[in-house]
Amino acid sequence: MPKYLRFLFYSFGFIMTIFFIDSCADKKKKEDQTATFYVDETVMPMMDDQLAVFQSERTEKINLVPKTEGAILDLLKNDTTKLVVMSRVLSKSEEKRFTDKGIVPRITQIAIDGVALIANNKAKDSVIDLQNVIDFMNGKPVASIKGLVFDNANSSTIDFLSRKASVTKVDSKNIFALKSNNDVIKYISENEGYIGVIGVNWMTQPMPDMLNSTTNVKVLAVKNVKSEPNSSAYYKPSQTNLAEGLYPLTRKIYMLNYEGSVGLGMGFATFVAGDVGQRIVLKSGLAPVRLALREVKVRKDIENK
Repeated sequence: MPKYLRFLFYSFGFIMTIFFIDSCADKKKKEDQTATFYVDETVMPMMDDQLAVFQSERTEKINLVPKTEGAILDLLKNDTTKLVVMSRVLSKSEEKRFTDKGIVPRITQIAIDGVALIANNKAKDSVIDLQNVIDFMNGKPVASIKGLVFDNANSSTIDFLSRKASVTKVDSKNIFALKSNNDVIKYISENEGYIGVIGVNWMTQPMPDMLNSTTNVKVLAVKNVKSEPNSSAYYKPSQTNLAEGLYPLTRKIYMLNYEGSVGLGMGFATFVAGDVGQRIVLKSGLAPVRLALREVKVRKDIENK
C-alpha cells in the first residue's frame, strides 16, 4: 500500500475513534442530566403540571417521586436525596448534617398552599372554628366533630396541625390516618360528622376518578383562634386568602436543594419560580409567590370617533 494511502487510512481510523469517544461522552453527559425530586404528596398535582411543561421544553430528565414529609426527612437524613419539595424548611438540627459538610442550601419558595378541612356535603355547617379542631387534637370532646381523618400518619398535614395545636404526639381513637389524600376525600364523601385534613391542591385539582367523591364533600371556611390575627371572620382557602395570609391554615411550599453545586436541580427550581412556573401555580389553585402584573394606562379623555 502506498505511504500516502496508508497515512490516509490511519488518519481516517484515528478520526473515527475520536468521533466514537466523543459520541460516547455526549451520550453519558445526556444520561447524567437527570435529577430526582422527592415531593410532598400533598402538592403532587401541581408539581406534575410543572414537570409536564418543563419536559416539553427541555431535553434534561426530571423525576418526581411523591412521598410523605416523614419519608422525605428520612431520605435526607440518610443522604439518599438532596433535592426535595416540602411545606417547610429544615430546622437547624435537621440541616446540621449538611452545614457540617460546608453545603449551603439553595432554598426557593415556589407557592403558597393551605391545609384544607373538608366535610360531607350533608353536614349542616360550612364553617369551622380552628379552636375546636385544636381542642379535639388535645383530647377534648367537641360535639360537632366525630373524628379527624388525615391522609397519612407521616404526612405534613398532621405535622402542621400538631404544631398549631402544640401536640407532640397524637393519640386518640378519633384521630386516624389513611393512606392518601384521595382516601380521605372518599372517606369523608361517605361518612358524615368527620373532618378530613388534606392538601388544598387535591381539591383544586382532583384526579379524574375522584370527581364523584369530590362533589360529595365541601371545603370548610375556617375561623382563626382568638389569639391570632384575622379571628373575626371565617375564611376559605381561596387563592386570594392564601396570598394575603387570611386563611388560618396557610403554609409555604419550598424546593430545597442540598447538592452543594449549581445543576439541573437548581435549573428546575428556577423554572418553577419563574414566570411560566408561577402561572402553572396560579392555574393549580394555589397562590403563586410572584404574579406578573399588567400595566394599565389610564387616559383622561376618550377620543370620539
